[in-house]
Amino acid sequence: MAQLSDSQLATIRDHPIGDALDSFRAAFKSAPPRTRLRGEIDHFQQLVAQPARKSLVLQLINTFQIHPAALNLPSHSKQSPLLSDIAMLYIRLSTNQTDVRHTAQLVKNIIDEQDDPTIWTAVYDLIRQTQAAAPTFALPTAPASATLPITPKRTPSTTSVPQTPNTHTTSVIINSSEQRKLFDDVLRAELDGSLFAGVPNFFETFFGEVENLEQTAATVFQKCSEGNNPLYTADRGWRGWPGSSTQNNVLGWFTRLVKQLKTLAEKHCSIGNIQRGTLAKPDLPFEGSVAERKMDLGFADTTVHGRPRWSQILIVGELKSNPGLDRSSETWRDLARYAREVFTAQDTRRFVLGFTLCGPTMRLWEFDRLGGIASEQFNVNNDGKRLVSVIMGYLLMDKKQLGFDPTVLEADGKRWIEIKRNNRTERLVLDEVITRAPCVVGRATTCWKAYRQRDKLRRPYVIKDSWQYPERDEEGDLLKEATKKGVVNVARHYHHETVRVAGTDDDIYDNIRKGLDVSKATNYRPSESMPPPSTAGVVRNTRSTSSAGQKRSSSYIDASEPVSKRICSDSRVTVRGELPKNRVHRRVITLDYGKPIYKASSRAALLGAMEGCIKGHQSLYKQGKMLQRDVSKNNLMINEEKNNPSWKAFLIDLDLAISKEREGVSGAKCKTGTLAFMAIGVLLGEQHSFMHDLESFFWVLFWICIHYEGPGRGRVVERFDKWNYMNTEELAGIKLGVVANKGIFLRTVTDNFTEYYQSLIPWVDELRKEIFPNGGIWEREEPELYSRMMDILREAREDSRVLRGA
Repeated sequence: MAQLSDSQLATIRDHPIGDALDSFRAAFKSAPPRTRLRGEIDHFQQLVAQPARKSLVLQLINTFQIHPAALNLPSHSKQSPLLSDIAMLYIRLSTNQTDVRHTAQLVKNIIDEQDDPTIWTAVYDLIRQTQAAAPTFALPTAPASATLPITPKRTPSTTSVPQTPNTHTTSVIINSSEQRKLFDDVLRAELDGSLFAGVPNFFETFFGEVENLEQTAATVFQKCSEGNNPLYTADRGWRGWPGSSTQNNVLGWFTRLVKQLKTLAEKHCSIGNIQRGTLAKPDLPFEGSVAERKMDLGFADTTVHGRPRWSQILIVGELKSNPGLDRSSETWRDLARYAREVFTAQDTRRFVLGFTLCGPTMRLWEFDRLGGIASEQFNVNNDGKRLVSVIMGYLLMDKKQLGFDPTVLEADGKRWIEIKRNNRTERLVLDEVITRAPCVVGRATTCWKAYRQRDKLRRPYVIKDSWQYPERDEEGDLLKEATKKGVVNVARHYHHETVRVAGTDDDIYDNIRKGLDVSKATNYRPSESMPPPSTAGVVRNTRSTSSAGQKRSSSYIDASEPVSKRICSDSRVTVRGELPKNRVHRRVITLDYGKPIYKASSRAALLGAMEGCIKGHQSLYKQGKMLQRDVSKNNLMINEEKNNPSWKAFLIDLDLAISKEREGVSGAKCKTGTLAFMAIGVLLGEQHSFMHDLESFFWVLFWICIHYEGPGRGRVVERFDKWNYMNTEELAGIKLGVVANKGIFLRTVTDNFTEYYQSLIPWVDELRKEIFPNGGIWEREEPELYSRMMDILREAREDSRVLRGA
């Protein structure tokens, strides 16, 4: 039996049940067949299973869900209000996933007119007894043996497509303060299974092409060893190495050493003046982060005065005083966090190099869109020549070797790309960055506004780069097909290609990592049930596999554990099971340019754009035979420019789109999306339907009305910030709790819609009633919902209160 805390008891006293259960008692007593309502619990188990009384039990659960106490009491996990647990309980009972006989004790307490704490204790006990273990960020669909599907009466449709698991990355966190206590959970999940240390031949791969590095490092190291008071001796290591390896002491020593090595290189090697150097401002937060972020040490090309910026950082570094922290997952994530900031601030970065220095133990890192790989560790005092080679490499690398995209050319303050189209070379000048997805692992979408060189009118184009799984349908092919079929209000295709670097397709395993074999990492263990990892499609052209003398981790993080358990560990990390699948660098160019609808100049313009985007989704679905599957506030566009020939409102991003006729699960590892906009059914693992996308339109409008105080003027709302970080089942319950009851919904939107959007409350409620009939999730596909939603938006656009903002 649950033990209520003092705060829970206080909440129950402040929100008494009163007469809220009287109607249930009366109806339950009079329901057929008439029988005595006294007896032991097994008698009540028989009563609640009777059809007439089972219906009343479902109404009872809904009564608890809308009670004010449920909004103020914590859930079973204490991560959200109790109403989210009750909403999920309602779904499980109504779909026979949970046997209604579990409710017998609660019903008995109510019939016996027990006091409020006893009744709420029974509610908690019921949830605890029937709640399945929460997933990390995914839920499978209901098993075939379930008595009923998740949504009764839903019509199986050949147009519903199999759903791959949902994953959550930092790129889909929106309108958030990115507080560490919440943010780090998502970063851990993003990096889970993607960090490989002790990869052989790391140094040769990423430093081997630096011009004259071997000769320069040898000369500099020789000079370090000369004189009466040499910088380095084999028996003592580096002169000035701090006896107590505190972080600040090591930072000062490293910074001085880099300057000394630069001086030696400039004096004794034919390399001229080296502009690059260390950036060591560990106490200053960097500019360019959403949340306050600091970094111990890095390399930059310019002397930094005042607050440093992530856009200046070329190499990221992390210092720890304890050598044992070299293998700590916390150390690795700290470095990955810095790499994420660099990726976000530098729009042409393909990969980011870095290092950790834990006491005298150094390890070199590379981060890309599959995760991070690292060299074997080495002791800087025992292997002074290796340290000199590393530092000189960082000082002498060119932009391509540092990870910048060589296909984005630059001169005279302009940047451009070149494409081959209709057997002719075209140059597209990058005008501005539209968006850059903030993440390490993932598609990492980047969009630029561009125009064709010599086009005096500068008609806008959009260039989109992303890192895709090769097995996925190419977005460019889908856009080309949709354009050919005359789909309206969807970005129109102009060109697409796989980016080529150094004469080959740009991918992670072969191009960036140059065939390094991550299965040889010291922290990788194939699953016992798996055969030895194959190189086909994952690792190719591997180099030497020698790993003699490398230490292996003694503990690991089990990927089968819930995130809440895994993330608490800072133990050494072992990766088990399947290796990450490859990603390839793709580029798509479209003819339509606009701004996200939350930047619309007025409420009426926003509603008109929403209507236009729904029309585009309908056209894509009916004419294009495709389902978009990723409706979000950044994928719905509006064009309010008079001289812009683009659609006035349109959908973008077919990365996750799929043809209706296609059978089988998508070849990609997983389906991603923005949790705040995902339909309840998608959060529960249902196969994706156009109905889910229409629900997502509702959540986009709901979110905008809460988070924007005017065109593009965003804010963070703590209650909804948490939506970015919840597991999918819990968020499904929260969302259902918001929309299930009109009273709770109106209270929620009245309290949380900004003043600017208060006039939309009645219209958003009208959409709620259409999308969530009877306060629940939809039961059958209804193509007419497209027109009903557009009618509501059209009528709202003409409402005088909306026009004048009353």
